[in-house]
Formats: sequence, structure tokens, C-alpha cells
Amino acid sequence: MNKTLDVIALTIGIIGALNWGLIGFFNFNLVQFLLGSGGAARTIYVLVGLCGLYLLTFYMKTGRCLSE
Repeated sequence: MNKTLDVIALTIGIIGALNWGLIGFFNFNLVQFLLGSGGAARTIYVLVGLCGLYLLTFYMKTGRCLSE
């Protein structure tokens, strides 16, 4: 289960990073383009943020691997 959650969080995090890259380089928000500016887009932004917080735990996992 934890590995599945890791993969889902990484995938959503990558999608969020690519969207920010598009915003930065081309001023194009793919999430808003696909979903509009309503609740669906906001839900995606919340999911990306939550996945970002979850991905912070990867630092602890990396630290454990390096110290062993």
C-alpha cells in the first residue's frame, strides 16, 4: 500500500511541477485550461499540495537509507 501511495504522490507531484513549468515558461495553466477555474481545478491544486507535503517524508526515507 505504501509503495502505491508513493507512486500516486510522485505522479501527482510531477503533474503539478509540469503545470508550474508551463505557467513559468509560457504563462499557460494546463489545469485551468482543462478543468476551468471552478471547483475541479481547485481540487487538483489541493491534491498537488497534499502530495507535496507527503513527498517531504521522502527526505526521512532517504536519510534512513544513507545512515545504514
